[in-house]
Amino acid sequence: MAQDLFEHGPDPDNPGWNHWNLKDETLFNGAVMGKLITRVDDDGKARLRMFPERRHENLQGIIHGAVTLSLIDIALFTTMHTLGSGNAGPSVTLELSTQFVGGGKARTPLDAVTEIVKETGKLVFVRGLVEQGEHRVASFSGIVRKMRPSSGTGPNAS
Repeated sequence: MAQDLFEHGPDPDNPGWNHWNLKDETLFNGAVMGKLITRVDDDGKARLRMFPERRHENLQGIIHGAVTLSLIDIALFTTMHTLGSGNAGPSVTLELSTQFVGGGKARTPLDAVTEIVKETGKLVFVRGLVEQGEHRVASFSGIVRKMRPSSGTGPNAS
């Protein structure tokens, strides 16, 4: 099911990067965040990149904190998918701790660089930094709960 919802192929505009986009662009990722691409760096860390625009700025002219938090949250799942063993689709964020350390600029790629601290049968512990080149915007850690696909028997089953 998740494979039908995501596009993960190579990005022709960014060699060495892959798309991390929902096929339905009216959902949050596409509608709010815009184009997202991902790769695994030479040091083994996952990197999720967004391309901030004017619409992502706050009244101070820097990237809105909610946009940075959204990038971080999505990065937890790209990390789980690219570095871990879990299918990122049917999972949920259990915890997210973020420290903002600088303001991000629009029109400059914004990257969440992550690593898995530990993975268990049901949980993935991730930590990382949000950066624009050498400039740090935030540090964070989060926990993702792996979910199993629905058996088709619950209140939301069709």
